[in-house]
Amino acid sequence: MASTIGFIGLGNMGGPMAANLVKAGHRVIGFDLSGDAMSAHADAGGEKAGGVAELAAAAEVVVTMLPAGKHVRQIYQGEGGILENAKAGTLLIDSSTIDVDSARVVSAAAAEQGLAMVDAPVSGGVGGATAGTLTFMVGGSDEGFAAAKPFLDIMGKTIVHAGGAGNGQAAKICNNMILGISMIGVCEAFVLAEKLGLDAQKLFDISSTASGQCWSLTSYCPVPGPLPSSPANRDYQPGFAAEMMLKDLKLAQEAANSSGAATPLGAEAAALYALFCNSGGEGTDFSGIVKFLRGT
Repeated sequence: MASTIGFIGLGNMGGPMAANLVKAGHRVIGFDLSGDAMSAHADAGGEKAGGVAELAAAAEVVVTMLPAGKHVRQIYQGEGGILENAKAGTLLIDSSTIDVDSARVVSAAAAEQGLAMVDAPVSGGVGGATAGTLTFMVGGSDEGFAAAKPFLDIMGKTIVHAGGAGNGQAAKICNNMILGISMIGVCEAFVLAEKLGLDAQKLFDISSTASGQCWSLTSYCPVPGPLPSSPANRDYQPGFAAEMMLKDLKLAQEAANSSGAATPLGAEAAALYALFCNSGGEGTDFSGIVKFLRGT
């Protein structure tokens, strides 16, 4: 049965996610500060909202895809925001990647109003958003997850309930800390191989079937040649931009500091990506850090 869905944040990820909800037959009312994003949403068959309050009042389900925790808090809890205007029974899905504390604070505020909310950050990039093959890591109650899953199934391929409120965000930042650390390790190995006169293809052929095998090597090889589909063969066009990796690594460090977890490699990865971004690499794919490690 078709639902009226409000979608806030129609950028590179949110735009195609909303378009897939439209294709599935839902009425999708969108809002974004970008006029171009709003026009693209309308071209995909969506409707335009005049603002957050109007959207929240009309929707049965609200999906948000926003840059940071402060934006999520403001959109949900601020004057004229979602919680102030949502109807009883509205389902709230936040697919932003934000800090765990903000996710839990907003979820608690929604619960106080009797509204079900899940944090459902994604993995899979713009390609996954367009193809509807994203992975959703979902935090929230069993009832909230059950209510959200039919909509997440339209936008994604793998939907995992990670536990209570905030656990979707926890899963996302832990996963991406692994990714950032492993990418640096793979890049360092290729840089060392070059210095030692070992051909990149030979290293790939060996390590991809040996104990060095990992996703950063076999699905996203950071040097041109061995894996034609990797950004390394497109001059490191993202993909997943280095500035977004840095954002996630910083979130992981905030969570580590607040929880007392020891993450020395995570801290070093964050520091290296900060240096890479500050040297002009922020808009390139995160695998492009191999050029920084080479000194080029």
